[in-house]
Amino acid sequence: MSREFIIPKKIITGEGAIENAIPYITSMGKKPLIVTGRIVAKSDAFKALAEGLESNGIPCTVFTGITGEPTDIMINEGLSAYRENGCDCLIGIGGGSPLDAVKAIAVSAVCGGRLSDYMGREITGDFPPMVAIPTTAGTGSEATKFTVITDAATDVKMLLKGEGLVPDIAVIDPEATLTMPKTITASTGLDALTHAVEAYTSKLAQPLTDTLALSAVKRIFKYLPAAFENGDNKKARAEMSVAALEAGICINNSSVTIVHGMSRPIGALFHVPHGMSNAMLLEKCMDFAKDGALKKFAELGRAAEVADAHMDDQAAAEKFVGALGRLCRICNVPTVSEYGIDKQKFIDAIPKMAHDSIASGSPGNTQKAVTEDDIKEIYKSLV
Repeated sequence: MSREFIIPKKIITGEGAIENAIPYITSMGKKPLIVTGRIVAKSDAFKALAEGLESNGIPCTVFTGITGEPTDIMINEGLSAYRENGCDCLIGIGGGSPLDAVKAIAVSAVCGGRLSDYMGREITGDFPPMVAIPTTAGTGSEATKFTVITDAATDVKMLLKGEGLVPDIAVIDPEATLTMPKTITASTGLDALTHAVEAYTSKLAQPLTDTLALSAVKRIFKYLPAAFENGDNKKARAEMSVAALEAGICINNSSVTIVHGMSRPIGALFHVPHGMSNAMLLEKCMDFAKDGALKKFAELGRAAEVADAHMDDQAAAEKFVGALGRLCRICNVPTVSEYGIDKQKFIDAIPKMAHDSIASGSPGNTQKAVTEDDIKEIYKSLV
């Protein structure tokens, strides 16, 4: 069976990537809307972008209204800024939230209506050019056709998708990630790890994504602890930036599985950042899923060098799942209770979270049948 493999039209990586991307960005439009948050708007990376555009005669309108993970309310505010200023292209700079927001603003600008109208549909349209500049190493949004926006009225994290939402230009400058706090280094890095593992073990995996997923897993196991321990480690930051891109390309083509399906409801109801909720679930979910793709989990263990080459697949797969848990502990991933979520409220929310998880479709990509009852049991094991 033939498969498509979709990536951004242009990817610029390495030190100085933002400056080197300016000529390509200026060719996309004459009045960009830069979408970001207040902290990133004060960063050196933002300054390099803004000064580069202005020196080329491109005036910028800046929207800094992305505070935390984006909601449809924030997107509507960004849409107003886009329209009121006569913008003709979009630049997202920051973590996954501004990058996701750019895609959602593009959908709203072209397609109209409520974002909730587009859940479960392949979104199409003649979207404005988009540039994605991540300042974290993990979400992979710079390379994907997906955007996750919370419906403020229902507390549902809406997964929206469309091939036209893949950014035209992805700019991966590891220097932009040097100021990431330890908690964000951990959560985004583990998000990238989750992407790579889920894409590799997904029903939709393909040879090209397998190659990139294994590469990402190798990098993350080697370099995430170093980046977490010392944020000024440029080698570790550079390797994690590449790993996040690799993993983002993977989920763009092979999708995600049970972890993401279960993570979104936790984030929506209890306001846990996406990467952190993934990390809370990672070991438990992969322990459940490993029997459906034992050989692949074993290959992951060997690639990460946590399993001996002479181990059988069962032992190597178990070693890998255990190593996922150890890496999460190295990165100080909290339990549900340690994060501050009320135990009883979490338990009471399990039926809704399990329903929303299955409804997202992501658990269906797992190479093992996943029922609502299975998901309930995994949720219960977290408290």
